[in-house]
Amino acid sequence: MARINTNVASVIAQANLSRSQSDLQLHLERLSTGLKINRGADDPAGLIISERIRSDIEGINQGIANSSRASSVISTTESSLSEVNDLLNSIRSLIVQSASTGATSDAERAANQLQIDSAIDSITRISNTATFGGLKLLNGSLDYQVSGIDSSSISNVRVNNASFVSTNNLQVNVDVIASAQVGALFFQGSTAPPGITQSALTLEVKGLDGVETIQVGSGQSLNAIVQAVNNTTALTGVKARLVNGNVNSGIVFESTGYGSKSFVSVKRLGGPDPSTDSFKTYKIANNAPVPSGSPFNWTSFISSGLLVPGDRDEGKDVSALVNGNLATGDGLNVTTNSPSLGLSLTLSANNGTNPTATPTNFYITGGGALFQLGPDVNALQQSTIGIQSVAASQLGGTFNGSTVEYLNSLKSGQPNSIAASVTQGNFKPASDILATAIDQITELRGRLGAFEKNVLETNTRSLQSQFENLTASNSAIRDADFAQESSALTRAQILASAGTSTLALANQQSQQVLQLLG
Repeated sequence: MARINTNVASVIAQANLSRSQSDLQLHLERLSTGLKINRGADDPAGLIISERIRSDIEGINQGIANSSRASSVISTTESSLSEVNDLLNSIRSLIVQSASTGATSDAERAANQLQIDSAIDSITRISNTATFGGLKLLNGSLDYQVSGIDSSSISNVRVNNASFVSTNNLQVNVDVIASAQVGALFFQGSTAPPGITQSALTLEVKGLDGVETIQVGSGQSLNAIVQAVNNTTALTGVKARLVNGNVNSGIVFESTGYGSKSFVSVKRLGGPDPSTDSFKTYKIANNAPVPSGSPFNWTSFISSGLLVPGDRDEGKDVSALVNGNLATGDGLNVTTNSPSLGLSLTLSANNGTNPTATPTNFYITGGGALFQLGPDVNALQQSTIGIQSVAASQLGGTFNGSTVEYLNSLKSGQPNSIAASVTQGNFKPASDILATAIDQITELRGRLGAFEKNVLETNTRSLQSQFENLTASNSAIRDADFAQESSALTRAQILASAGTSTLALANQQSQQVLQLLG
């Protein structure tokens, strides 16, 4: 049949040529951009997953950068703390040197005090000047803020980390469930006559700080033993007092500190056969709390088995719940460490020895150094750490009898300080404060080092692995395969060329109708 109104062959040739040219343009575009997906029409499902992966990659990439920057902040902080450690160690050597009063003159101790003053001032200066890009590191601006602390229940709080999930104020509940105890031994004394020694005594008194021997003559009041023990308390860590405040009721020998590390030991040296010796000490059975609230009754306590013979007794660590979790006790100190809350606090003696007391509450109201370590902004991909101030007025908080004293009390011109300057010769309290300050700095450096190694470095390695895998996955979905696209381009070029030639032939066929007209 010969028709001229509709050139069906031409229509077919045009349609195929159009498809060939579209295919050619598609492969040219892929080869020029290097991407297999350039618009949603290329692969709608592939575009959706690819864009989600690209979003994850950007978040992970920034998380790696955040971890690297956080590591730089921690390293800068730790280097400053290293200098503080060196200064504290130099102060320690000066105190130890000055304590040798038989070998150092007043002028030498005065010179040492000048060096101590200068070192303490330098520590405070480092606290005020350690910065990273304008961010103060050691002046307490990266510490947590707390409020509502009852000083009669809690004497000191150091918050290491806290997570504020759906709240701006984190409540902390501290409930003592088992009391802290000192080591305690009980000596009844003679009954006829009461309140005096029947024979001369040579006692070995031993505690956490050391051992000393004391001698008491025959027929002396028990007050003489109490006074002799208390005269050596600084050397032994053992103190003594009268039972019920009455010389006729006996003596209690106690360790000066609380906890399982503290102990008291009192033994008679060179005495008669132990079975006939009148000097016999007792301890509370099963390390139970010392009875309180009623007069000490020797007869009932011994007959009931509450008191048992013994010449050594250890203290007991406090046991407490912090927000319902069992915390680690060390004397009156309580420590808890979890991703949501990490802190250490020191209980007052009244609170730490009274498990029936009402639980204590306080609030963490903000602060701390927060680091965004993952691609999603939520608490699970954030980590916080508190960096306390290392100013001299904040370091070395040590309870000295009636007050808590800090490193700045070691400076000259502190007349009301128990830990006076080395020129005044009160070396033991100064040494205790310094030892506490060194422990605090060392612990802070250790926490920062653990945070950098176990959190930041592992987070970086994990994110880098995710970055590599997600990049490879996105490439497989979105990137063009040049070998495949080159072959497809060649095919599209041939088809486009053939389609053009076919369209020309289809148009020529219509002209053949003229031959029928003569």
